Amino acid sequence: MLMIQTMRHMLTAMAMMLLLAACPTALHSKDYDPLCYCDGKPIMLADPCVYKGGDTYYLTGTSTTEKGFEYYTSKDLRNWQYGGMLYEGKGEDYVGATCYWAPEVRMYKGKYYLTFSCYSPKRQGLITCLAVSDRPDGCYKDLYEPWIDMKYSAIDCDIFVDDDGKPYLYYSHNFTKDGVATGEIYAAPLTDDLSGITEEPRLVLSASQPWERVNWAVNRCNEGPWVIKHKGKYIMTYSANDTGYEHYGIGVAEADNPLGSWKKYDTNPMFTTDLQHGISSPGHNSIVYTDGRALYMAYHRHADPACKKPNWDRVTCIEKLKITRDGKLRMARAQKHHGQ
Repeated sequence: MLMIQTMRHMLTAMAMMLLLAACPTALHSKDYDPLCYCDGKPIMLADPCVYKGGDTYYLTGTSTTEKGFEYYTSKDLRNWQYGGMLYEGKGEDYVGATCYWAPEVRMYKGKYYLTFSCYSPKRQGLITCLAVSDRPDGCYKDLYEPWIDMKYSAIDCDIFVDDDGKPYLYYSHNFTKDGVATGEIYAAPLTDDLSGITEEPRLVLSASQPWERVNWAVNRCNEGPWVIKHKGKYIMTYSANDTGYEHYGIGVAEADNPLGSWKKYDTNPMFTTDLQHGISSPGHNSIVYTDGRALYMAYHRHADPACKKPNWDRVTCIEKLKITRDGKLRMARAQKHHGQ
C-alpha cells in the first residue's frame, strides 16, 4: 500500500513537472529564476521588449552592438535561442548613426512596427525612428527617416493601438535643465498610416512621487512607457530615476482615456531594488500576453546586484504580473516595500 501511494506521488510529481515545463506558468513558481538564458548564459539586453508572433515569443532590446538590434526566440518565455540581427543601422551617412536604444515592436494592421531611438550627429540629439516588417523577426525596413521630428531628444517610443484600431504614441522627452537630468512622458494620437501625429503631444507624466524624488538634485526622470488596456481602463507602466543607480524602479499609472489624465498608483513603485533578493534597479519593461491571457513583464536589472554604482551592465528578466479584482496591475509575486 505504501509503495502504491509512493508511486502515485511520484507520478503526480512527474506530471506536474511536465506541465510546468510545457507551460509559461512555470515562470510563476516560487523558486523561479527570472533571468533569461541563452546557451546557459544570462541574456544581457537593456530596455527589453518581448512580443509574440504566431506561437513564438521574441525578445529584443538595447545591447552592446553599435549596429542595431539583436533578437532571441522562445516557445515558453524561459528557454531562449539567439536569432541574429533584428534591425541593422545604415552607418555614418544615415540620419541616425549610432547609439541604437530602446527598441519596441508592436503589431498594427497585420504588420510589425519597430520603434527605436538613435543618435544623430547632425542634430546632436536622439531622434525617433520607425521601421516595418511583415514578419516578427524582420528584416525591418526604415519607414520614415526620421520618424517624427520633435525638435528635441525623444526616446522610448511606444505605439499603443486601442480597441477601435486607433494608434497612439507615448515617449519620453529627455533633457538637461540646470544640470539636472530630466525625463517627461508625452502622448499623442497618430495618423492611420503612422506617418505623424495629429495633434501636439500632451505631457502626461513627470517625476512627482516621493520615490521618484530621492535624487532630485541630479535626476528627475520618468521614462520607458508601456500601455495596455483592461476592461476599459488604460494602464501604463513606466520607470523612474536613473537606471545606473540604486533607486531605479517601475511605477504604474491609469486613465480613462489614452491621452489622460493619467493618475499614478498611490502604492508605487510596483517593483524596485531589493538587494536581499538580488534585485538591483529593475526597470524599463514591456508586457506580453500569453495565449491563455496571462501577463508577463520583461525588464532589466543590474547584472551584479552588489555592483558599485553607477553601473550599466544589465541582464534581462521576466516576471509574471496580475490584475487584481479592483483592476490594479501588480506583480504576481508581491514585493514588500515602503509603498505596500
